[in-house]
Amino acid sequence: MAKIIRREQGENVQITDLGKAAPAGVLPFDASEATRLIRQRRSIFPEAFSGEPVSREDIELMLENAHWAPTHGRTEPWFFKVFTGEGLRRFGQAHATLYQQHTAPENFKQETFDKLAQRPTECSHLIVICMKRGENPKIPVMEEVEAVACAVQNLHLTATALGLAAYWGSGGMTYHPAMREWLGLGADDQCLGLFMVGKPKAAWPEGKRKADWRDKVEWNEA
Repeated sequence: MAKIIRREQGENVQITDLGKAAPAGVLPFDASEATRLIRQRRSIFPEAFSGEPVSREDIELMLENAHWAPTHGRTEPWFFKVFTGEGLRRFGQAHATLYQQHTAPENFKQETFDKLAQRPTECSHLIVICMKRGENPKIPVMEEVEAVACAVQNLHLTATALGLAAYWGSGGMTYHPAMREWLGLGADDQCLGLFMVGKPKAAWPEGKRKADWRDKVEWNEA
């Protein structure tokens, strides 16, 4: 069980009761801190990564927090394949090769091939986001996908809390059956994206939203 929950002045602050039940009304959370964390989450492209390695401890904390996502029927459909070190080059070459093999010659672009091969090597870690279909047929596939998306949000929020840059990408062959096969997933499973992690080399970017949150809400009180 991971114990690190936040960092203060460069030090790890630990607790020992993660995941345990607590009496009603006594959860020691600060809503303002949670709000600040959520609003500081950013999608930072690998081109803005510094090249410094992220510790395995940090990656494992992200993955364990992802495991606490909501899941209908407790199917826990998320599954993550982590690539780092030489594995990044191997994944990039495989992704580029799949693109070449499944793209008509008239549509093939060398720059796309090169980008697919190179981009993973700009990361410290690349986490392939997978949905492994649960055994309960009553749970709709959409709800399994939604659960995985919640897990990814946990990944991203934890990365933000650790001061790490991260980006959920879905380009290239991400959704192609050939990628699913290369990953060794089942026929009912899905690859839902590539989560790229690194350390930022520049200042944390400003957040942007096109609309006010109130424009996204309809109240029905009568």
